[in-house]
Amino acid sequence: MGHEDNAEYFKGRGAQVNTHNKFLKNKYVLEHVEGLDEPMLENSATQLFEEHPKKIVSESNSPDLPFMYSINPYQGCEHGCIYCYARNTHEYYGFSAGLDFERKIIVKRMAPQLLEEYFNKKNYEPVVIMLSGNTDCYQPIERKLKITRGLLEVFLKYKNPVSIITKNNVILRDLDILSELAKLNLVHVSVSITSLDEQLRHKLEPRTITASGRLAVIKKLSMCNIPVRVMVAPIIPGLNSNEVPNIIKAAADAGVLDAGFTIVRLNGSIAEIFTDWVYKAFPARAEKVLNMVAACHGGNLNDSRWGTRMSGEGNIAESIHQLFKLGCTRFLSGRQMPEYDYAHFTPLAGRQTEMF
Repeated sequence: MGHEDNAEYFKGRGAQVNTHNKFLKNKYVLEHVEGLDEPMLENSATQLFEEHPKKIVSESNSPDLPFMYSINPYQGCEHGCIYCYARNTHEYYGFSAGLDFERKIIVKRMAPQLLEEYFNKKNYEPVVIMLSGNTDCYQPIERKLKITRGLLEVFLKYKNPVSIITKNNVILRDLDILSELAKLNLVHVSVSITSLDEQLRHKLEPRTITASGRLAVIKKLSMCNIPVRVMVAPIIPGLNSNEVPNIIKAAADAGVLDAGFTIVRLNGSIAEIFTDWVYKAFPARAEKVLNMVAACHGGNLNDSRWGTRMSGEGNIAESIHQLFKLGCTRFLSGRQMPEYDYAHFTPLAGRQTEMF
């Protein structure tokens, strides 16, 4: 069932390969089979790269996404989730969507100052801004760099609504700011749980905290009156699809007010990375899993169609939808997330710019 006997498996990493970056003319190859180039391929130390963007808020025109504005203080993510759609964006920086995505992290230290500039624009009207639309704003390096905390300080200062999605307990460090935001109905938190099966979780998401750790995060946030939803995401047919009701129940018991889900889609380089991984991690089930994923996306692993790309279609997708609906009806009846309050926005809070 597992990869324990596979000597070629990179422990502690999700991706097992560095896929070719379609934007580059050259690619890395192993020239000498005797292994002279191996240090280049196996140097697993994480590296940080600084980016100095001119703006920090991204606007999405995707009809599939409820939040049209987002901030990504980091690109790349040490969590190493094998299925992560954000891997493809790493290619724009000249890196691979594979191991590079987990080992070469781009950081934007000036994000809080740029957000303050954004709020001080003359005609700015408050909108919900998401942390993060791409990679986890509470990934391990945040513990040290505190860029996300700096952003939350700006959100609180201007009293602008913020939505957070994470799977890391580093968020509990910021309970003081989150509690203040919650008192004004300015924050929603979504916590992702992919599996309650620790063996599966460890293979899918090698550097994330356990499911029980995430349920503890939900419980602590809920006890502090910070509204939380669970994201059962992504659902991978044949791997974690049978767990949907159990995840919703466990999250409901911990205090969530709502649930959401997506069905996995393997766009761009993710198809190659995921296929390589599933044959190494679950060789007996690999073909079945890939066929079931394709069956949810019109026969392809890739799916870029608005409306169906995140929810899937066909019989397998429909059975997942039904499981999710039943779980919500049974365990979350009568609960809902509070509405954001836009009336608190204070546009002049930072006219006399204070530097961080």
